Amino acid sequence: MLKDNLIQLRKLHCMTQEDLADIVGVTRQSVAKWESGESVPDLERSKLIADAFGISLDDLVNYSSEENLGLDLPPRGKHLFGVVTVGDKGQIVIPAKARKLFDIKPGDQVVVLGDEGQGIAIVKAQNFLDLANRIRKNLGG
Repeated sequence: MLKDNLIQLRKLHCMTQEDLADIVGVTRQSVAKWESGESVPDLERSKLIADAFGISLDDLVNYSSEENLGLDLPPRGKHLFGVVTVGDKGQIVIPAKARKLFDIKPGDQVVVLGDEGQGIAIVKAQNFLDLANRIRKNLGG
């Protein structure tokens, strides 16, 4: 996955192997070996690569487009949790990875927000209420 992600990210950012080599302080041949799978960058270089492309180190190493609807790596902090099916009564199951990342547990309340141009967002109710209260205080209300 690392080699595929390197190639995809480099091309997405219109970089040559030489460009990436300059950023992480190695030779173009080192980048070529990483992309061929002949070798892998050390941890320090991997972190530099991830930072250069604005992605997490975990995604650089582990992201698989085949497991994510064939889509490219998302930027750091953005996630694709997969596809869910809407049930007869409109219910969905929030994927386990999303529940873990956002600390959503059984019994938690969520707020469903919508924007006709952007779509639907789900936010933990307490986080939404905390934000609303901070805005109200800042506006003097």
